[in-house]
Amino acid sequence: MNETIIGREEEIRTLQRLLESREPELLAIYGRRRVGKTFLVKTFFKPHMIFSCSGQLEGNTAQQLLNFAKQLALSFPQRKNKTPPSGWQDAFYQLRDCIDTLKGKKKKVIFFDELPWLDSHKSGFLSSFGYFWNMYASRRNDLLVVICGSAASWIINKVVNNKGGLHNRITQRIRLLPFTLKETAAYLRHKNIKTDPYQLLQLYMVTGGVPAYLNAVEKGKSAAQNIEQLCFQKDGMLANEFNNLYAALFNKPERHIRIIKALAQKNKGLTRSGILKTAQKLTGGGISEVLNELTESGFISKVYPYEKKERDALYRLTDEFSLFYFKFMEHQKGNQKGQWLRKQATPAYTTWCGYAFENICIKHIQEIKRGLQIAGIQSSEASWIQTGTHTDPGAQIDLLIDRADRCINICEIKFSRTEFSIDKRYAAELANKLTVFRERTRTRKMVFITLITTYGVKQNDYYTNLVENNLTMEALFQ
Repeated sequence: MNETIIGREEEIRTLQRLLESREPELLAIYGRRRVGKTFLVKTFFKPHMIFSCSGQLEGNTAQQLLNFAKQLALSFPQRKNKTPPSGWQDAFYQLRDCIDTLKGKKKKVIFFDELPWLDSHKSGFLSSFGYFWNMYASRRNDLLVVICGSAASWIINKVVNNKGGLHNRITQRIRLLPFTLKETAAYLRHKNIKTDPYQLLQLYMVTGGVPAYLNAVEKGKSAAQNIEQLCFQKDGMLANEFNNLYAALFNKPERHIRIIKALAQKNKGLTRSGILKTAQKLTGGGISEVLNELTESGFISKVYPYEKKERDALYRLTDEFSLFYFKFMEHQKGNQKGQWLRKQATPAYTTWCGYAFENICIKHIQEIKRGLQIAGIQSSEASWIQTGTHTDPGAQIDLLIDRADRCINICEIKFSRTEFSIDKRYAAELANKLTVFRERTRTRKMVFITLITTYGVKQNDYYTNLVENNLTMEALFQ
């Protein structure tokens, strides 16, 4: 197994701090399927891990207990009592007895992977785990207990927000996200895969930086060839991924998928009421919980339009693979070769590129701020939409950065295969956005137009008269 951790700098600092802590620690780490949670924990804590156990998908209590007993035997081969545990309470008492045989004051790590699967129906696992933590582990300064799971909502609702024995017991939580563009580039370099920023951006627009997806990228192939193989060939890693993705995360994923599908139809996002109108067979009961689960799992993002209230908040589909699936894979028939190249010649491809690039820019706002040399200035980010009428064309802004130094960057995000050129029509559109924004918001702040493009902007009179800053895709990799 490749045991080099790529990126994850912030998470590594947190894990190191917990390892050096002189207090008992209970870490909850969660994130979507195949994002690298287990790899991070096992690789970083390998020299310190004394016991690990993973839940079995759809396993009953007897199967989970058997797996626990087998892992206990592997971790503590010298122990005398090897009687199979009669239940979870007994299992944790056996674990306690094993830990008590260990000497030394250095941190000892105990890892429970896929915790939601361990907590099978009426098993009593969570109650027994809470008792183990409260009555034993929390009294030992040398213990670091790590719990992990792909079902982010389960971790949040059942553990982090637990109202029973685990109430307020989590000492640290990590929501592990997919790689950034910079981490993606580093990961592919580590695999000795050479690519340029544009090709890498194309891969990211499909994989979203999910490490397991990137691991399937083959050396010596273009982004288009890899996407063709991953998504459109019968044995491609992502060919059937969507059918498994949500089922692995949520007990009843039908409502989650309906929301994702509705958001895939609306590039600029939908309000809560807009989702109910757009999504088929969806009612209001429990929708807030489903939206929260999708947000916590990283599939959607909640964004607030500039100077708007909570009810105006927009939900956007920000999971790259889900967006790609609904745009190009959902109704795919057969596995004919060359499908992706043919799809790249369609208007749907151009529209998808624009929205996917916009999403990526919003996710990499800190990199954009560094590129604009305003990283040290506090700011908030938002979109802005002014609905037009028959006499007023209205205006729409992809991203604005409202800065504490009384300046606002109006960011226009443009994906193109070559250097972008501002023509007369687009110049008029930019000028209108600036005018309408100033008039409707009555802002007294300095307003700058900033262009974020793939290959830069052609220097002409329109550019000189309107644009203050421009960034290329390379800024997103910094």
